[in-house]
Amino acid sequence: MNYFTKDKPYNSLNEYYRHKYQSKISKIAINGGFSCPNKDGTKSYLGCSFCSKSGSGDFAGDKNQPILEQFRQMKTIMDNKWPNSKYILYFQANSNTYKPIEKLKEIYDPLTNIENVCGLDIATRSDCLNEDIVKYLAKLNEKIDITVELGLQTSNEKTKIAINRQETNQEFIDAVTLLRKYHIEVVCHIINGLPNETKEDMINTIHFINKLDIQGIKFHSLLVLRNTRLETEYKENPFHILSREEYVDIVVKQITLLNPSIIIHRLSADSSVKDLIVPDWTRKKLVVMNEIDKKLRKEKLYQGIYYKK
Repeated sequence: MNYFTKDKPYNSLNEYYRHKYQSKISKIAINGGFSCPNKDGTKSYLGCSFCSKSGSGDFAGDKNQPILEQFRQMKTIMDNKWPNSKYILYFQANSNTYKPIEKLKEIYDPLTNIENVCGLDIATRSDCLNEDIVKYLAKLNEKIDITVELGLQTSNEKTKIAINRQETNQEFIDAVTLLRKYHIEVVCHIINGLPNETKEDMINTIHFINKLDIQGIKFHSLLVLRNTRLETEYKENPFHILSREEYVDIVVKQITLLNPSIIIHRLSADSSVKDLIVPDWTRKKLVVMNEIDKKLRKEKLYQGIYYKK
């Protein structure tokens, strides 16, 4: 089944949720106080070059507050916008399976019986999963919908080294295979516009994803943020930053090649205004999304029109 509409000729997340839950879904970003093996010295102290101090959790809650309190505060805000909605708790910052399994149980077990909470989205790295952790997530999945979000960013191994990803394509493949063995849905993150990548590199990342059993994807534009290694690299040796037109063109091409069963969870990235250096056009996220939709409609394109198994 696809969730295409006249205005959005692709599987949009809103349509997917509307059919699955028969309700408006509010996603609430939670900070579980996790770290990352690429930042604590297990693999590196440097982290990915693009990653902010918040661990890409700029809109997540305050890690110093209990998780249920974070949820209550954000729920109040969301209820003013969308009364009578249901909720998915999104563990966004850093690597949210990077603790001993007993600690994971302390964090996640209490969240399975909250009224109108229908799912947990858990962002992590492929090297922060093992069979015991995935088995535990599978048990949670019997009580509440569990989705694991994995950062691929790119399938170009040279780029991974350049951005200090400290993770291989094979590790990503192994993680997806393990999660799907236990019937857990996987959402993949990719970044367009990484330093020195070509349009062909970005297209190849979609071909790589199409070979795997992945249920969702998030498209991001590269953001150069303050107080990151990428900021230093950009100032010392400026690299090409995609224009809005280039980004729209690339995402449209990627959508036409994407497996038509995959749900598109995000079309564009954003960040806190005070932290963004470039590209400035990402401040208007809705404009970017609308431009992608308009180009697809104008050219009579849709998700998977050029997909090949």
